[in-house]
Formats: sequence, C-alpha cells, structure tokens
Amino acid sequence: MDIKEIQNLIKFVAKSGASEVKLEMGDIKITIRTGSDADTTVVQHVPMPTQITQAATPAAPQAAVEAPKQEASPDAGAADSKYVTIKSPIIGTFYRKPSPDKPVFVEVGDSIGEGDVLCVIEAMKLFNEIESEISGKIVKVLVDDSSPVEFDQPLFLVDPS
Repeated sequence: MDIKEIQNLIKFVAKSGASEVKLEMGDIKITIRTGSDADTTVVQHVPMPTQITQAATPAAPQAAVEAPKQEASPDAGAADSKYVTIKSPIIGTFYRKPSPDKPVFVEVGDSIGEGDVLCVIEAMKLFNEIESEISGKIVKVLVDDSSPVEFDQPLFLVDPS
C-alpha cells in the first residue's frame, strides 16, 4: 500500500463520518481515528518472521467501522421534534439526482406524498430509489450529494403537517 492509497483512505474515512477504521493487510496495520479536531493515523509495519517455510497467502483487507455518536444540542432537538426524520435503509452513496444531467428529486420546501422518490443510494453498483413513507413538506436535506451514508443515518427532515 503506497502513501497515495493511505491518503485516499483517510479522506474517505473523514467524509464517511466513521469514528475509527482498522485495516490489516499482511504485515501492514493501519488505524484511523476521527472525532477530535484532527484525524489520527497510525501506520505500523510489522516485519514478517523469517522462519516461515510455507508461502503465506495474503490476507483480505478487513475494516471495522463504528458509526459516529451523534450529539444534538437540546435546542436543536426541541425545534426538530415536530419533524419526521427519513433515514437511510442501506449503506451506500447518497445521490439527490437520478443522473448528473437531471434535476434533483426534491428540494427544501417541496411537498411530497407517500411513495415519492426522494433520492437514490448506490450500493454495490446498484442504484436503489428511496421512497417517502409519509406525506409532508421537505424542511431540510441532511446529507450532501455524492456522500457516503450509513444504515439508519438521517437523510431528510419532513414536516408532516
């Protein structure tokens, strides 16, 4: 793994909002922790024992990702309590448009009905349309376009009245 791949991994982890990622590939161990003002990266090179007589097969990359703990201020919680939060049903990449040359599915202030498509989430090269389960008005879009999202991550705030 070269320095460019490590830098790209750090950027991806920072964008995803994950608090910690551990990656072990052969003799390289990488731990990336976020949550403080600065990202912390630890790269450790463990020398392979020289007494191995069998050819070792390379280990598949393993990553343990923990979802960040979301802390909301009491004022924000009280103001948002009348709104319904639409959450991501899957892990993937959030897109507000069906394709780059098309308009967004919904804007802040748009009225939506049950079954209306709000966004798509790409997971494993499949684009999954996320439909509204309620009727109301979009109050806030909580995720930037083309951003990675986790399962159960809030995507939209909807005023059901």
